[in-house]
Amino acid sequence: MLINVLNTKPSIGNEAVVFFIDFENPNYPEKLNAGSIESIERQILLDKSIIEVHQSKSCIFLAKKKEETDLEPYRKLGNELSQLTQKEKLGVITIDGHSLQPNELLAFTEGLALSGYRFLTYFKPEARSKKIFSVTQIDLYHPNLIERDAENLNHLIKATFWVRDMVNEPVSVMNAIRFSKEVVLKGQEASFNVEVLHKMKIESLRMGGLMAVNRGSIDPPTFTICEYKPTQATNKKPFVLVGKGVMYDTGGLSLKPTLNSMDQMKCDMAGAAAVAGTFYSLALQQVPVWVIGLMPATDNRPDGNAYTPGDVITMYNGLHVEVMNTDAEGRLILADALTYADQYEPELVIDLATLTGSAQMAIGQEASVMMGNASDMWFQKLEEAGTEVHERLVRFPFWDEYKEPLKSPIADLKNIGKREAGAISAGKFLEHFTKSPYIHIDIAGTAFLTADDSYRLQGGTGVGVRLLTDFFKKISITQQND
Repeated sequence: MLINVLNTKPSIGNEAVVFFIDFENPNYPEKLNAGSIESIERQILLDKSIIEVHQSKSCIFLAKKKEETDLEPYRKLGNELSQLTQKEKLGVITIDGHSLQPNELLAFTEGLALSGYRFLTYFKPEARSKKIFSVTQIDLYHPNLIERDAENLNHLIKATFWVRDMVNEPVSVMNAIRFSKEVVLKGQEASFNVEVLHKMKIESLRMGGLMAVNRGSIDPPTFTICEYKPTQATNKKPFVLVGKGVMYDTGGLSLKPTLNSMDQMKCDMAGAAAVAGTFYSLALQQVPVWVIGLMPATDNRPDGNAYTPGDVITMYNGLHVEVMNTDAEGRLILADALTYADQYEPELVIDLATLTGSAQMAIGQEASVMMGNASDMWFQKLEEAGTEVHERLVRFPFWDEYKEPLKSPIADLKNIGKREAGAISAGKFLEHFTKSPYIHIDIAGTAFLTADDSYRLQGGTGVGVRLLTDFFKKISITQQND
């Protein structure tokens, strides 16, 4: 799908054209005939958000202008349009958005484009052709839009779709090795550096958490390092992103016990995928910010050599962890990566992880949980970005009392605390492994959906890419102005 900016105002006569009007006081586009206007006015009475009429060979859509300051209603309106265009099998959509603010038009287009995602790899060609999204091109008109606006939106959609693809792939295809290769290819395309540490190097570094989780797998682990450092970067110290890459999680020997609890566990690498997708997005858009990414990856299986409850692991930073539950594996591989991040003396470390059912049970799929010890400024900026792109964040407390249940009678700490506040104790566990300002984002509820939610479609959502891209854009602008 290609998004373009038009220099001339569109008119009726295109294959499909969209106009935005006030339904209560409509100012109809030129060249609408009396029959079309009569049909529109009948449909306005039905309280629709988008009205479709046909005139000659043109399909005309009138979209209801929104009064909200929030951009999300426009994204959802774009999703509504996607359903109508799919019904009509329309290929090229022209949108006259001159009556909107530029950011409203871009949000509408974003919702339309994100709704066009399809994961069709495993359908027969004839079935694939029926399911594929019909729209291949979206042309935008607004006097204050430039081609760079469309290019950046194209890049953002492309990065989000890539992440959705990786999350939706089964582990039989998307194992740790394949994941690292995918990131290498995108680094070559978008010009960011990628280094992959393989099993022998991981062992030599004594990354005890990553190696322990990998012991039950026949596939070797990887530790993928990305760096994007443009010459015009506005920050002197890097931001470090860490992503949980558990390619599939059975729970290990603490096998997941509940009904259907393993069905979507291919999504347990969504944090690592989001970090990779953020690099792809930032580099394609040439955002002037220096960022480093760390993505430990392995699956978690109950093979004969798998690590067991009761084992004591020596982590990369030298701490000893008593394993009480092998299904609390994500924090073990993240812990090694967080320690590794300290060598860069980062301005801020952010991790993304499908870490706990506790976070999902607390706030559902409507937002992700965040917590940490960084300054309030960073939380505020992340929250602002989350509100802007509607990948919202809810900040949980991070009091030291939550460390108490992690104490072990035989080691430095345990890998799980109490059932209550499980999302927070997981974050406090991770805090032991970094000396840097730190924010933990738990995306367990938002990374994978079992049913469509507007433009967030069933399967991998790509959550994190749009959030972090917006966050770093805002940061770079602020730092440029300082």
